[in-house]
Amino acid sequence: MSAKLFDRAALIGIGLIGSSLARALRRDSPGTRIVACARRSETLATARRLGLADETTRDPAEAVRGADLVVIATPISAYAAIGRRIGPALEQGAILTDVGSVKEAVIRDLRPRIPPGVAFVPGHPVAGTEHSGPEAGFADLFRDRWCILIPLPETPPAALARIAGMWEQFGMRIATMSAAHHDKVLAMTSHLPHLIAYTIVGTATDLEDSLKSEVIKFSAGGFRDFTRIAASDPVMWRDIFLNNREAVLEMLQRFSEDLTALQRAIRWGEGDKLEERFTRTRAIRRSIIEAKQA
Repeated sequence: MSAKLFDRAALIGIGLIGSSLARALRRDSPGTRIVACARRSETLATARRLGLADETTRDPAEAVRGADLVVIATPISAYAAIGRRIGPALEQGAILTDVGSVKEAVIRDLRPRIPPGVAFVPGHPVAGTEHSGPEAGFADLFRDRWCILIPLPETPPAALARIAGMWEQFGMRIATMSAAHHDKVLAMTSHLPHLIAYTIVGTATDLEDSLKSEVIKFSAGGFRDFTRIAASDPVMWRDIFLNNREAVLEMLQRFSEDLTALQRAIRWGEGDKLEERFTRTRAIRRSIIEAKQA
């Protein structure tokens, strides 16, 4: 049994990440009292049925009262409204963190709402599946994955260390970087692949019925993997693209240029160029496997 990480944790949002965090706290810090907050009564009923929380509420301000840890795990479009609700209710000495996939927008929406005496540690546990909702979570979701933390100039080192220690307890490796750098890195590693997957699967849905049925019937590994990515929460990904538009558009422009070059090589039968590109990209896959991120 581990030492208690926090006395009272308010989880605002109890979907895949929030419910996985609740499960990890139950396993590794059983003395922590968990409060779950969600918009829908049905979601909270599921959280109670699964034993994910000691208390549930639809009111974010009520959830954070008395909490020494507050984690926002909702779609990014809800952050500003949540910040307005919880700001006056946050306890002196509490730590506020989040799990959002875009950091500059999160800081923009939350930072002005945080009262003095409350530490803000923006965070992003880089872990997930295509599933959503409280039933989709599991305690080992975070094991052997990276958690990126964004220390701000005003972030107390002790608060940063406590949040880092929590994620490390759950099996994560910690990296720190600026919000702008995070958003560019994730635009390439996560946001652009999802955009491509949504596009390819969307193209398939627009095929005539007879061809579409054959595409589904004979789906090989490549298309099947795209459909898994494209099954991710549409609200969450809408918010990511809208809130990280500059970085996503920059990476999308680079991708478009590379795609045009490949198109030209195929048209002109330039097999050497195709083989050279495919050889280079294999090395990336080997690097990912060696980094144990496969």
